[in-house]
Amino acid sequence: MFIVNSPVVETKQVHENIFIQKLHSPEIARLIKPGQFLNIRVSENSFPLLRRPFSICDVDGDNIYLMFNILGEGTRILSHKQPGDLIDILGPLGKGFNLDGNYETAIIVAGGLGAAPFPYLTRELKGKKNILSFVGGRTKQDVIKFGLENLNLSSDDGSIGYKGNVVQSLENNLDKIDVGSSKIFACGPNAMLRVLKDFCLKNELDCEVSTECAMACGFGICQGCPIESTSDSEKYLLVCKDGPVFNVKDVVI
Repeated sequence: MFIVNSPVVETKQVHENIFIQKLHSPEIARLIKPGQFLNIRVSENSFPLLRRPFSICDVDGDNIYLMFNILGEGTRILSHKQPGDLIDILGPLGKGFNLDGNYETAIIVAGGLGAAPFPYLTRELKGKKNILSFVGGRTKQDVIKFGLENLNLSSDDGSIGYKGNVVQSLENNLDKIDVGSSKIFACGPNAMLRVLKDFCLKNELDCEVSTECAMACGFGICQGCPIESTSDSEKYLLVCKDGPVFNVKDVVI
């Protein structure tokens, strides 16, 4: 884990209210794994006070990429960073996706900004596994395709792709999937992940999900990001330290 001031290489808008920010950070780039995150101090001032967690979107050489939308003052500040500006980042943090295993097909399931961690996962799995991507959102503007391959698109209002949510789109294609040789990697709103968990348990699909939670420290000291465990020995786990990636069998979403 490092605390570094990383220079911005580029900030660009790639979708409706979606930004990709490229940072030069060789110390972190060489260690980061798909599904891990950074805790970022977006301003040198006292406001916003706390760091903000961001999934690693992609890694290319010594550069790391963030994907975010503007939800408040912190992300607004970040979106205005110019090349050469320094950003105080802490990372890599958390446990990422487990890419090992005997599965042949990696099935990516992303809802809205839940697409953020999957360009890097796609990069790491390409050429090693077959990849299918199921990407959805409320409307066409919420469906993020950046860095993903073999896309199956869906939208709640039918403005793009399958009309329905992303889990329904996956279910609609279940007959084309070899369940025994597939593994699901998912990220999105908790409501989506709960439905996906039920679907995977019903169909005996191995599934890991990247969860989201408000957090302060990012490495387990503040105990501010609990998630309920299904284990008899542990009532709660911490999203920042034990996750953010969990097998769906291990947590209550």
